[in-house]
Amino acid sequence: MAHDEHLSAPTKGEKSSRAKSRDAAGERVSTSLDTNGEEVAEGHTPERKCILSGAHDAKDNLIRLAISLDGLVLPDIRAKAPGRGAWLGVDRETLDAAQKKGKLKGALARAFKGKPLTIPDDLGQMIETALERAFLDRLGLESRAGTVSVGSDRIGEAARKGRVHLLLHASDAGEDGNRKLDQALRVGNDAEGSDLRGLVLPLPRNILSMALGRENVVHVALTDRAAAHRVSQALSRWRGFIGRKSGAEPRDSSRGFTAPTGLENADGPAAGDDV
Repeated sequence: MAHDEHLSAPTKGEKSSRAKSRDAAGERVSTSLDTNGEEVAEGHTPERKCILSGAHDAKDNLIRLAISLDGLVLPDIRAKAPGRGAWLGVDRETLDAAQKKGKLKGALARAFKGKPLTIPDDLGQMIETALERAFLDRLGLESRAGTVSVGSDRIGEAARKGRVHLLLHASDAGEDGNRKLDQALRVGNDAEGSDLRGLVLPLPRNILSMALGRENVVHVALTDRAAAHRVSQALSRWRGFIGRKSGAEPRDSSRGFTAPTGLENADGPAAGDDV
């Protein structure tokens, strides 16, 4: 599943490049470059293997599937459901095709060691809904923590000062409003003349407003670097799953702010042998 890069805008004098290396034990270590261009280790990044593609990637970039007590396969977006799990690293189009052809059934049978399984016909939609909700939940948490700014004037001022690390626009935001804030973002990052701009979400303003508990949220800015990274991570996984063609924005999926059916709210850490 493609993972978004460059969602967070680097502030003046900062480098947003990321690298991956391995420590002496062969474990992958996630690193970033500081202002002097030196690698700074951020910690170990556990990897898992996609049961369909066979590719390895960081757990945070993949989607975990788990099974309920009665053998129903469900998305475990937060990877907290107990027991054995299987991991997906493909987009929805690929998943739907694999399910239609029977490839998903075989892969899951191997992953769960032949246990009786029931695969929902709408598994792809369940995953998409759960990823959307996870992104909105994360955005809401950051808003309550005070790391989110809304309102064109407030965002524009922060952007021009180089304080905006991530800029988001609702799908029904006006082009003129987007253009003005995008330009403020470029000014604040000494990037005038570049294509640096905010990201248009596949969500309208009413959904963003409900997620943040505010009225008429058209534009959203993350003014804390760590918060911007957390939101970008949730957004990247969602966008990677719903798919993009030739860099186009995802199709609209504004179905409402309702909790999905799945295992993403299970308590306790994931246990068992994930594959």
